[in-house]
Amino acid sequence: MNYYHEYLNKISPISEYTFNRFVSLSERKTIKPNTILTKAGKIPGKIYLLTSGVIRAYITTEDGKDYNKRIYSPISFGGAFTSLIKKQPSKFTFESLTTCDFFEIDYYGAMKLCDELKDAPKLYTRILENAFIAYEERNIDLMTLDGTQRYKKLLVQIPNIEELIPQYQIASYINVTPVQLSRIRKKIL
Repeated sequence: MNYYHEYLNKISPISEYTFNRFVSLSERKTIKPNTILTKAGKIPGKIYLLTSGVIRAYITTEDGKDYNKRIYSPISFGGAFTSLIKKQPSKFTFESLTTCDFFEIDYYGAMKLCDELKDAPKLYTRILENAFIAYEERNIDLMTLDGTQRYKKLLVQIPNIEELIPQYQIASYINVTPVQLSRIRKKIL
């Protein structure tokens, strides 16, 4: 069985036929660092299954400051789900921070498969549930953990994050300044 079919089966069991139909809606891509996948203000049409590398989702304030909402590492689904579901412009930009390999999946084609195939809707529901759980856990972390605790948790989630992306990106994600991150790192490393 294909590795990615096995991965999807862990989320929700799907037949080989359903898997192949999803594959037909996807394109395997490799991109360089700092490549924009989805731009804020645009209506997206794709979701991504990240297989290697790191992608960030960020929002830019009116004064030009970026805030990282999420850092995606392999293997994970990403995309502007709210924008896709509502068919509205994305509030977030999705950008590669490293060289990335991923499957780019036609979201609206996948939705048609959910209407046609009996095992596809459950997979879609589980993917959305996982995205919601990650979103809720992130919000709880931002409300209940201090910067040091958020940094330690990130190191557990992505052990080699220090080698992959710049410190200022890590600082933005854990909601501290680069200076604060430097102090945290000195204290615990």
